[in-house]
Parts: sequence; structure tokens; C-alpha cells
Amino acid sequence: MSATEGGELVVVARFAGVFGLRGELKCRPTPAGESALAAGRDYALGAEANAPHVRIAQLRRVNARLVVALEGVATPEAARAYVGKDLYASREALALGPDEYLDADLVGLQLIDERGTPLGAVVGVEHYPAQDCLVVGAQRALVPMVKAFIRKVDLAGGTIVVDLPEGLL
Repeated sequence: MSATEGGELVVVARFAGVFGLRGELKCRPTPAGESALAAGRDYALGAEANAPHVRIAQLRRVNARLVVALEGVATPEAARAYVGKDLYASREALALGPDEYLDADLVGLQLIDERGTPLGAVVGVEHYPAQDCLVVGAQRALVPMVKAFIRKVDLAGGTIVVDLPEGLL
């Protein structure tokens, strides 16, 4: 089965380094990407149509770290060629919950207050241990993605309705 069949390709993980002597790789999944990683699946090494593909032969946890063995990669020297590369899968391979979004879905949306007043555009998303934050406007103000502030995300309408404490932006 291929994780790249379907439409748009999104980054699901990055190879962070070589692990051990058998050519395994340390793998850092994106927040939504871990659900898309599985042994026996093919992944693209880029979002382009002609990007090379790899197949995960084995996937395991070593302590808190995800370790991946790729088919045809059996030595640390061969594995080094993949360090720093991103793995891509089809968007449909991700298991997103009802209030979960990809960063790319949120970037470009307009932040508005409950009266409809524009507050700025989302220019990025930062992931912190406590919560994710929207990066808003040229000043790069951070707005925590918590229910206390975010009232509604309307992807089709291109807006995020917020109720922010005075002075946050």
C-alpha cells in the first residue's frame, strides 16, 4: 500500500540522523504525521510528482524516539544519504480529528474578532510544548491555539474568529 496515493502531498516526518549499525534512521514525525507512518508503505522524498520514493520496512520506538528501517538501506553509510530529508504522504493518509488542522491550512487565514474586525493574517504556526500558536502579521504576534481564544476556524471562508484579551496583539 502506498501512502502517496491520492491528492496533495504533505510532510509527515523528517529523518534526523542515523541510528545504530544496521542503517536505521531516527525519525521526527510532524504533529499530524505520526498517524500516517507505517511499515510496508511508500513515501515520497519531495512534493514534486517525480520525487523519489522510499518504503518503510520496519518502524519501532526506542524510548521516546521513532526509528525507521528503509527497504534497501542496510548500512549507516547508506542511511546518511537520507538524513535531513522529509517524508511526504498524501493528505488522505493523515488521521486528523475534528478540531485539528495542518499548518498549511491555517497560514493565510485572516484573524477576525467576533464583530468581524480584521486583526491580521496568519503567517505561520509555531509548535510549543504547552500549545500551538498562530503567528500573526508582520509583527509576528503569537496567538495560542486554545479554546479560550479561538471561537471558530472557517477554512472555506478564510477566517479564524477569535476572542482575545486586550493587548495580546
